[in-house]
Amino acid sequence: MSLPYLASRLYGTPLLITRSKLDVILAVLGSRLGWPSAEAQPALPVPRTAASPTAPGIALIPIHGTLVRRSMGLEAASGLTSYAEIGARLDAALADPEVKGILLDIDSPGGEAGGVFELAQRIRTASRSKPVWAHANDAAYSAAYAIAAAASRLTLSQTAGIGSIGVIALHVDQSAKDLQDGLAYRAVYAGHHKNDFSPHQPLTPEAASALQTEVDRLYAIFVGSVAQMRGLSQDAVRATEARLLFGHGGVDAGLADAVLSLEDVQAEFAARLAGPTVLLPSPAAVTPRPTSPSPSSSPTEHTMHSNDLMNPPADAVPPATAALSSVAAPVPAAAAAYRNEAHAIAELCLIAGAPERTAEFLGAGMTQDQVRRVLLDARASQPEISSRITAGAGTSAVAAPESSPLMSAVKKLISRS
Repeated sequence: MSLPYLASRLYGTPLLITRSKLDVILAVLGSRLGWPSAEAQPALPVPRTAASPTAPGIALIPIHGTLVRRSMGLEAASGLTSYAEIGARLDAALADPEVKGILLDIDSPGGEAGGVFELAQRIRTASRSKPVWAHANDAAYSAAYAIAAAASRLTLSQTAGIGSIGVIALHVDQSAKDLQDGLAYRAVYAGHHKNDFSPHQPLTPEAASALQTEVDRLYAIFVGSVAQMRGLSQDAVRATEARLLFGHGGVDAGLADAVLSLEDVQAEFAARLAGPTVLLPSPAAVTPRPTSPSPSSSPTEHTMHSNDLMNPPADAVPPATAALSSVAAPVPAAAAAYRNEAHAIAELCLIAGAPERTAEFLGAGMTQDQVRRVLLDARASQPEISSRITAGAGTSAVAAPESSPLMSAVKKLISRS
């Protein structure tokens, strides 16, 4: 094991890891390098190697221990998991025709910033080919949460924690210890900043400012990634202030979807995979909801308010949504629940005047509560929308609701049941 190599990846570089875990690592590493360390020096935990049994068709990918870009031979025995290893497992699951869905089993405090956002994007892209779910069992902090948030559904066990959406960097100034040991280091270098972050001298204000700038830059990327993946506003993500959230607290904050055991998640995932597949057109292909009434309709005026999304009135259900029930057929309970969720999401999008986002939300595996939050946030950032419908506006031909691409997709869904 190369201790200087490990040190170079821990000190003076921004990390996406919980502070408590960082302290443990530094306590062990510091003592081996001769640096001051805490009195208690617990050993690094070894990640679990035995995977939990999974239902047929589900590939379980373990993401355990401290995360690094490359393991460089410092693998499970050192409590490390590399992004490269996770990516390789993801590619293998995608290529396996027997695998219908992918479940990320996460128990990690986080780790290096380099490579994590690229992996998160690979996971989100993979979910367009096969469903990718994530389960925090028992921790998905910092870089591990960046990975978990990229899944289309994120759950956590009762005792699990998620969050720690932040960035941290440490600099060790051992110049006082050098003097005590009778050592004097003198760096000869070219380039004003070449000796920045040296542990043998105090951190200069200029170097500290540069390090803070990089921490802030990575934090902005982290916040933006989580906001996009989870359908939250960046302000909501920043408001967590890198807190650790446990159980239902993570769900209430919008960082997770449900509190379940790993076994229950696998059962739910298997039921979902056994149900019919929703095949919807791309967002650009979804026909917008017609705003013109039939010629027999009388002039009306309608203003959309945020509470329409929270409690839509019975007469506000669009014809296309109301027609969904007419094509319903008996389906298994799991498939029926999924169909009802899709109906609710389609209805919310149509009421909000954004039917083109239906396929986007369904493809991301979002729940109707998440969709409602996204639509309400979008509505809050826009001025009040009023539309006046006149009698003359109905003279143009309007396609029947059942002929729309959305209805065609729903009919395909029912025919596969």
